[in-house]
Amino acid sequence: MIKKILLSSWTAVITLALVVGIRAADPAFVESVRLRYFDTLITSRVEQPVNIFTADIDEAALDKYGQWPLSRSVYADIVGDLYRRGAGLVVLNVLMSETDRLGGDAALARVMKEFPVVMSSVPAGATKNTPRQPGAAILGPEYLDRIVQYPGIVANVAPLESAAAGVGIVGTLPEIDGVNRRLPLIVAVGDQLYPSLAMEILRVAADDSTFQIKLNEAGVEKMRIPKFGPVATDSLGRIWIDWSQRPQSVSIMNLPDRLEGAIVIVGPTAAGISNPVPTAVGAKFPHYVQAAVVGTMVAGVNIERPDWADGAEILLLAAAGILLLFLSRWTYVGIVAGIVVIGAIVPLCGFAYSSSSWLVDATIPVGGLVLVLLHAYGVKFVSEFLQKQQIKRQFGSYVNPTIVERLQKNPELIKLGGERRELSIVMTDLRGFTTLGESFGDDVEGLTQIMNDYMTALSIPVLKNDGTLIKFIGDASLHVHGAPLADPDHAYTAVITAQQMIQAIEDFNVELQTRGRPPVGMGAGVNTGETLIGNIGAKTKFGYDVLGDSVSTAARLEGQTKGYGVLLIIGPNTNEQVKDRIFTLELDNIAVKGKTVGLRIYAPLILYPGSHGDYEMARQTHDEMLAEYRAQHFETALEMCDRLTGEFDGQMDHYYEIWKERCYEMKLRRLPRDWDGTFHATAK
Repeated sequence: MIKKILLSSWTAVITLALVVGIRAADPAFVESVRLRYFDTLITSRVEQPVNIFTADIDEAALDKYGQWPLSRSVYADIVGDLYRRGAGLVVLNVLMSETDRLGGDAALARVMKEFPVVMSSVPAGATKNTPRQPGAAILGPEYLDRIVQYPGIVANVAPLESAAAGVGIVGTLPEIDGVNRRLPLIVAVGDQLYPSLAMEILRVAADDSTFQIKLNEAGVEKMRIPKFGPVATDSLGRIWIDWSQRPQSVSIMNLPDRLEGAIVIVGPTAAGISNPVPTAVGAKFPHYVQAAVVGTMVAGVNIERPDWADGAEILLLAAAGILLLFLSRWTYVGIVAGIVVIGAIVPLCGFAYSSSSWLVDATIPVGGLVLVLLHAYGVKFVSEFLQKQQIKRQFGSYVNPTIVERLQKNPELIKLGGERRELSIVMTDLRGFTTLGESFGDDVEGLTQIMNDYMTALSIPVLKNDGTLIKFIGDASLHVHGAPLADPDHAYTAVITAQQMIQAIEDFNVELQTRGRPPVGMGAGVNTGETLIGNIGAKTKFGYDVLGDSVSTAARLEGQTKGYGVLLIIGPNTNEQVKDRIFTLELDNIAVKGKTVGLRIYAPLILYPGSHGDYEMARQTHDEMLAEYRAQHFETALEMCDRLTGEFDGQMDHYYEIWKERCYEMKLRRLPRDWDGTFHATAK
């Protein structure tokens, strides 16, 4: 019962619940992934040039002026030069919180009274100098603690702070991963509200004396510059930076002749003076960031993360997950539905951004649904795998494991019919079964166990050499090489396997004798030829089997092993393919029972290490003996059999004894002069 529950695809509901729970908890890593996805959306827009310049105090400027910080009189010259070139508003993104050691404060103050300049201040742990009091109309000042708070502000020296057309804070507020994507347009220091540099730039550019803000218990509700219009922010007063609003970057040493009323933000970029800050498009100098924020506000871009987005994403994840789990009951329907649903989320989120500038997350719904489907289909896979393993265990005892694996991988093979292939067929038969059976008497169970052990010993070499056991027929066996797995060397493999089977039975006999049982023997026939192999039988019952003359010939060859005094006989096709690697001897030209045409048969011998005698020389004598026999010189053949006895390490001695009887028998027959030497067998 527990196993059935664990193997149910509905256990993926647990994964779905975990994913939904993690998304609802929104830990740091989830938020970080979501923000990276928003970076992709925000940076996907085509860049749009805006009438904003960043004027860089770079290495060329330091080469000219020779020091840092620059004298305030230099800034006075820069401001005057920018306005002469047609600047609409100049912004100095350089903090001047100490009196100029070179006495240039007065010169800069005079220029700032002549031309409007917006200056910057920075948040700090304590206030330094006297910050300029902003012109802010606040509704709900009691909620100032709901926005970004700082302990103090480092302001510019008094002559410059008072002469500036506006002063704004340049503090950043990195996200959880340290990247600056949103900048606060307002901050609170104690009970006082201060605008950011970008907010002051827009207010001064609009020639407005104040900005207005409405706060509530959630934070910022509304914000506007009267002559400019509403400014959309989140509850903390932050604005998403649209990096497609591209300002133009120039050096203060290479300014354009005409600035066409542009806002110009001056800031340092020389090495070692100003550190870039991390953003969605990489590290940017602080005044570049301010330029992008101003560009976003001027272009009226309102990128927002809707209040309903979190709930919608969680609901989408839960609903789509349950739907896909239900549809996964039908494997292919579930897969197609999963591809459609998951594949639609990303373009829909992209459309929400491109059409309405809404930031809706696709990563967690997509990743969560993929995990849920992987769980569901993973369980299905495991369940099906276990079922296949059960089939393999059940049927592996009856058919070759190779066949089971092939049927597992390709169920199409389980059908009536077959294919023609050249195969090597091995037929074996037990010798001495009657004597063995008599030793057990009425102990049928004991005899059955011994026969099972015999067949197990027999099958080990077959399986080891990738043969396919077709069937056991009583105490006989039939297996093939070359199907279902192709084996271009099937003839050689078949002969080697047959020899190993014979050796396996010799080893089995040692065990039999230790049990006090008589030994047994085995004969084998190997034949190579075209064979029909496949699932053969009736529609209601069929099996993997072989048919063809090659099969019956293999059986006939096995049946002749006793008559020739050998344990293994191979046919002519087999011999032709193995003779260069296996030592074989021709035995006879026999027309087996049921055949009229003679068939040359061979015995493969084992070349034992340290063999006595010369097998090749003995084979020449053996072939001459057969030639004399076929020439009806039976006396000569008899003499040669005597000389051959003991050769081949005695492996053929029994054959020569039988062959001598054959020669005596043939001497008594009246053979025609044109006799071709074919022996017609009368028994299988």
